[in-house]
Amino acid sequence: MKSIIVGTAGHIDHGKTALVRALTGIDADRLPEEKQRGITIDIGFADLDLGDVRVGFVDVPGHERFVKNMLAGAHGIDVVALVIAADESVMPQTREHFEICRLLDVRSGLIVLTKKDLVDEEMLGLVQEEVREMVGGSFLEGAPIVSVSSRTSEGLDELKSTLREVAGQIPKRSDNLITRLPIDRAFTMSGFGAVVTGTLISGEIDEGSEMELLPQARRVRVRGLQVHGTRVKRAYAGQRTAVNLGGVETSELERGMVLAPVNRLLTTQIADVHVQMLSDAQRALRSRQRVRVHLGAAEILARVRVLSSPSPQAERGLGGEVAGGVNPILNPSPLAGRDIHKINPGKSGFAQLRFEAPVVCVLGDRFVIRSYSPQRTIGGGMILDAFATRHRARELTALRERLTHLVDGTPAQKLAAFVANAEERGLSRGDLMTRTAWRDEVVQSVIDAARGAGSVAEIGGQLLSPGVLEQLKRTVVKDVAAHHQAEPLSRGLALEVLRGRHFAHVSAELFRAVLAEVEQAGALVVEKDVVRKPEHTRAVSGADAALRDRLEAVYREAALAAPSMTEAFTRAGINAGTQKHGRKVLQVLIDAGSLVRVDGEMFFHRDALEDLKAKLRSHAAKEKSIDVPTFKELAGISRKYAIPLLEYFDRERVTRREGDRRVILL
Repeated sequence: MKSIIVGTAGHIDHGKTALVRALTGIDADRLPEEKQRGITIDIGFADLDLGDVRVGFVDVPGHERFVKNMLAGAHGIDVVALVIAADESVMPQTREHFEICRLLDVRSGLIVLTKKDLVDEEMLGLVQEEVREMVGGSFLEGAPIVSVSSRTSEGLDELKSTLREVAGQIPKRSDNLITRLPIDRAFTMSGFGAVVTGTLISGEIDEGSEMELLPQARRVRVRGLQVHGTRVKRAYAGQRTAVNLGGVETSELERGMVLAPVNRLLTTQIADVHVQMLSDAQRALRSRQRVRVHLGAAEILARVRVLSSPSPQAERGLGGEVAGGVNPILNPSPLAGRDIHKINPGKSGFAQLRFEAPVVCVLGDRFVIRSYSPQRTIGGGMILDAFATRHRARELTALRERLTHLVDGTPAQKLAAFVANAEERGLSRGDLMTRTAWRDEVVQSVIDAARGAGSVAEIGGQLLSPGVLEQLKRTVVKDVAAHHQAEPLSRGLALEVLRGRHFAHVSAELFRAVLAEVEQAGALVVEKDVVRKPEHTRAVSGADAALRDRLEAVYREAALAAPSMTEAFTRAGINAGTQKHGRKVLQVLIDAGSLVRVDGEMFFHRDALEDLKAKLRSHAAKEKSIDVPTFKELAGISRKYAIPLLEYFDRERVTRREGDRRVILL
């Protein structure tokens, strides 16, 4: 059976709750204060079985003081029933609720004129004309208008038939997204414990599954599920769902939280967005302005930074409509971007929202903006990049182009925009998931499409723009070449130095992968802890060659009585002021294999070590092991050199220590 969510909207005392009660037999006013005062204060719920369609009603309060609660229930609805009393016609909250539905991109609906029994046909016709005028050019233009009386039941059968027809035109919700349930109510049920309810906006929830409660990142278990009061094993997208949770107390739950699969979504506090201002907003939206953002079932305070106005000249309509047939996102005015510090009433633009508390949002989520004080609805829009960074002024032109693709681009273009925004940091598949809530198979197909189009490269587990990847490669090669020029006696540039300069904020896997590609192309050679150009040699000449030869002679003559580095420099005629250069020449000997580091700054000439190995081999012909005193006698050295040499031979697998003796492995 198909399920749809219908949200009521309209002015206070226009009969929304009475209409739901007349249709379903359920009183959506559940609070004692609501029954006492005779007005709806918080959102209420009811359901109606129309045979082949199950309708879940979300009944919202109409009083201006409770618009906050109205917004918590308006998210996730498929159809809006704009309820207008025939004896009062269009009123302030009629218009505000209608504008909110447009801002939330509700695309289907019908108009219900209640209290038909209180007016004559002439008055009813006038109200219909006024309503048609108000919704002209919107998603409700041409929508059915049904006149009813909840008191006499006149028109209810026609309304049910209309609801069934509208439901048949509602497309199936996309199955490209992972599970998300924004929580709009939490309570304790005797014998069950904590229960939350909400509209399952995407995915499925299975009984017994483990889920994550965000923004707290708290793991919980689904102990039971109900849809329209009936226990089920699985709930599907588009259904009003009650979830009995284990592992959490009701006192820890509140409206605005989100249920999602474990480790699939993250919280954020900075998002790039597209904003549409209402034409009747009293003021422009300005940078640094404090606003109330209604996102899902949550209300969060935020500061605004206006990134630009795509078109100061043209107005982008609400709910995807475009004034005058011009799309200012795809065809911005030449003047766009001049007025970058505000978005005027009736205009659209890009902005950054800096939330004062962690939120959960992804690409395409709709939101409503209300002024901080007094609280009035002034605009709304769509989340573009939920994990944005603070942007520098010089980046804004390129940023606006990328954000445009996030508004109107294909999935592959949106991926390319995310990757471009990430710059050299790159984007992992997990990063893409948290920004989009796409399922794994969708992520893979979009990556394949973007790679095929040449807009994205995948390397080291990260997604990069091809241009950024090539720039990284050029930068690495250029830096190594500059190091060779500055330090001709150096073996190469240390890998850690290179990473610190250009890859400090990326993963080690990406750093290694970039180097591997550069090396495979023949531009660099990686040798242990350094990287060099293939043609780089450290052939020394002149004074450096003479110094090298003197140092090598010092160590060769010392044999196994190796001098300290300072002693070696003194014997080679290197004074204190030139020891730094002497170390570079010494490194040339080490890299050439002429000298071997045995311990710290203790070096031996290669020939001396080979002679000692020959003596060990001769000793092994008579006895396969040797102790320290015998080794000292064999080598003719003191314990100062014997112990470091034996430990070096252990590392080189020439010997193996067993107790107080060494087994000779030669």
